[in-house]
Amino acid sequence: MIEFRAVSKRFPDGTTAVDALDLVAESGRITVFVGPSGCGKTTSLRMINRMIDPTEGSIHIDGLDVRSTDPAVLRRGIGYVIQQAGLFPHRTVLDNVATVPMLIGWGRRKARARAAELLELVGLPEAMGGRYPGQLSGGQQQRVGVARALAADPPVLLMDEPFSAVDPIVREGLQDELLRLQSELGKTVVFVTHDIDEAIKLGDRVAVLRQGGRLAQFAPPAELLARPADDFVSSFVGRDRGYRGLSFVDADGLTIHPLRTATVGEPGSTVDDWTLVVEADKRPRGWLAPGSTVDGPLTEDVLVPGGSLYTQGTALRGALDAALSSPGGHGVAVDAGGALAGGVLADEVLALLRRRRHGRDDQ
Repeated sequence: MIEFRAVSKRFPDGTTAVDALDLVAESGRITVFVGPSGCGKTTSLRMINRMIDPTEGSIHIDGLDVRSTDPAVLRRGIGYVIQQAGLFPHRTVLDNVATVPMLIGWGRRKARARAAELLELVGLPEAMGGRYPGQLSGGQQQRVGVARALAADPPVLLMDEPFSAVDPIVREGLQDELLRLQSELGKTVVFVTHDIDEAIKLGDRVAVLRQGGRLAQFAPPAELLARPADDFVSSFVGRDRGYRGLSFVDADGLTIHPLRTATVGEPGSTVDDWTLVVEADKRPRGWLAPGSTVDGPLTEDVLVPGGSLYTQGTALRGALDAALSSPGGHGVAVDAGGALAGGVLADEVLALLRRRRHGRDDQ
């Protein structure tokens, strides 16, 4: 547990970065700091590991005031992930990850073995360990950064906008990977972002900070969306917060319809309705539009790109997005392995939402 007790930070030029911050980041949970530029998010994070010391107030980790511990010792027990990963360019990936265990006295063999385990844990192949950071993509570097932060198995993990420098597709994958890791490891995570969608997706609780470093609201994401504390929070969360709120409404009872399909490589023909094209393993690839004529085997270069995919068992937001973004009218639903399960309709998603709101799930 990380506790901020009336914490303020004022700089010599008179700037107040953080003003009387009181909150508790619960053990084993992800707490997200979000807000506009200059609201004190990163300053608050850096006061936890004493990269910055508060002007007033105190910060406690599991009841211990962080100022009672030598900063270097404190930091070795706290994982830290930053934007652009911050890897040592002259060290291999494996040695980057092994850095902290070796600093705290682990032997080289033990540290490198731990590093190899963590690379696998964050989804990187063993062969990646012998490369240098400059040989990796941005997303791969961020995975290495997460592995390095976890190397000494710290109970606390600080993440300062770690995914903001990568493209949206990679960013979504890294977010999913963090949630998977957290489900396995149960760290106490404090995460900084300026992206409200990222905050809502990742946070068990979200702290919205306003200019001047004052806490505007601290709440679970569903409460933040449904009951913003004031006009500032409402404006920051965005006018489409009702849509974002669907992320917290389950889709139990949503009908999955069969879809007309064709398989890549099959003989082509003329189709009279939207037809979903799948691979041999049933993974969706795209659509054939009504009236399309394919001479010879069906290939992907004739397809209309599909919309987003809805994974069965997840929230209504994904189902509605899949339905609205699909060129064929039906949103494409897949199982947990990515294979086609069927289709969903926007009207039926909205009808299920109405039943949820009126307590009529059985109708």
